[in-house]
Amino acid sequence: MIGNITIMTASPGDGDVVGEIHAESWKSAYAGFFAPKFFAAAVRERRGKWHAVLAESPERGSTVMLAALDGRPLAFSYFGRSPERPGLAELFGFYGHPDGWGSGVAGALMTASVRTMREAGFEGVHLWTLRDTPQSRRFYTKNGFTESGTTRAHDFGDGRAIEQVEYELTFG
Repeated sequence: MIGNITIMTASPGDGDVVGEIHAESWKSAYAGFFAPKFFAAAVRERRGKWHAVLAESPERGSTVMLAALDGRPLAFSYFGRSPERPGLAELFGFYGHPDGWGSGVAGALMTASVRTMREAGFEGVHLWTLRDTPQSRRFYTKNGFTESGTTRAHDFGDGRAIEQVEYELTFG
């Protein structure tokens, strides 16, 4: 790890920061999956939605955590009770700004997020990631997740389903 990493729970005032991380991560990782016009709108939506999500998180029982490197927020996790798998948390989103890739900030955030889920009484956590994103799949494996064997087709709103792979981590 290079630099000083701090982890915190995001607040409604962090909407711009979380939106920036989400949008920049999407721009770097997902551009090839979507038509340019739809993709530009999707990036704008991800940049702008987080004030509302953060304002609603406590009532929805979800948590957004931020990780900063030398004071600059570069990664976030978004998780809560799984709607499909009783007893498990679901990691709804985990994104790192490309400026932080390889710095260790995302790994530190994953460790803190898993610890928070475990302390909340969950038996484990699952998540969905795009099948054709080897970087994210390597990251989840490196952090102890394994493929569950379940896949699904997910439509991000453009009418084209993209294959996702489920990963899971059981707390021992």
